[in-house]
Amino acid sequence: MYIPKGYTFAATAAGFKYKDRDDLALIVSEVPAHAAGVFTTNRFQAAPVLVARENLERGGRIRALLINSGQANACTGQKGLDRCRDTLTMLNTFGLSWMEVLPASTGVIGDQLRTDLWEQALPGLQAALGQSSPLDAARAIMTTDTFPKIISREVVLAGGTVRLLGLCKGAGMICPNMATMLGFVLCDGVVDGAWWRETLKEAVRVSFNAITVDGDTSTNDCVLALANGMSGVDLNEADRITLAEELTSLCQDLAFQIVQDAEGGTRVMRIEVAGAEDDAQADLAARAVGNSPLVKTALYGRDPNWGRIVAALGRSGASFDPGAVSVSIGGQMIFEDGCPVMGDWDGLLASVLRRDEVVINILLGDGEGKALLFASDLTEEYIRINAEYRT
Repeated sequence: MYIPKGYTFAATAAGFKYKDRDDLALIVSEVPAHAAGVFTTNRFQAAPVLVARENLERGGRIRALLINSGQANACTGQKGLDRCRDTLTMLNTFGLSWMEVLPASTGVIGDQLRTDLWEQALPGLQAALGQSSPLDAARAIMTTDTFPKIISREVVLAGGTVRLLGLCKGAGMICPNMATMLGFVLCDGVVDGAWWRETLKEAVRVSFNAITVDGDTSTNDCVLALANGMSGVDLNEADRITLAEELTSLCQDLAFQIVQDAEGGTRVMRIEVAGAEDDAQADLAARAVGNSPLVKTALYGRDPNWGRIVAALGRSGASFDPGAVSVSIGGQMIFEDGCPVMGDWDGLLASVLRRDEVVINILLGDGEGKALLFASDLTEEYIRINAEYRT
């Protein structure tokens, strides 16, 4: 694993909800870093989202990320905001100002933070700092995830080598914009702050904002990124293009892992829409298909039911001529120019629908717009997990 220079990690068990594993993580940069963030569009924004946005808007450099699982601190009013800020202030014993820390939380909505548990966890967190690995931190932020999600890159540039590390959590309540997911990216390149913010925003647009599990957008979503310059590698224009591509690729791989780990999921649906009036119209079409419970259950049941796909397209709000629409599954054209293609599709697509990833291509025949969306199927296990989430 490639670990960017100048970052240390800590993970410890605070007992917020989980009694048998770590649930509190801290990532510290040796020097102040350029920071960027992309946040949920849900109107009910959790306290850590509001506080993180405030700290970013101050315009100063950021030193640390503080992340917990088991307590979302969402819909908790002024008390929730105050307690969130209190947890950051507790890090003054680490030599960190609360304005240098970005918080992130995930868990049950509505419960107030247990600040007594935070205080009790601080000695363990301090002892773990520099002893824990990035993988330990990735495990600590999990909720219903079945595996930790972490990826690293080593990027060779004109001036030297820059490293990227990304970790995230998410398995349910996933739908752009964004998902009940937390994502964190660390970089040691020397970057311009404004460029870093715009680059992250674009990377998130085509990665974390291009996935769906269940059509639900959370109160706590965020992707936070730090670039501390500790590699000493300055970027020329070509290097910036390369690093942006690598950042996007890293975010896309992390986002794909979220869909792979969808609560109760058994396979991934890759929805490719082309021929739309513009990209926005293509996005509407893709999301309608990816979020349709009928399409998702058909995928789970290995049923090549093209009627559910075209019905979802028809209610998507996208502009197109129904007579020009074509749909293929696994490369097999099953609906062409507004009409079904006759064939024994149960037999012909049986092997395709058993794959871990099923590709659905949709051609709207209306222009140059296109979109790509990754979605999961919908199973009985998803219902069980979410029916029992608070109990």
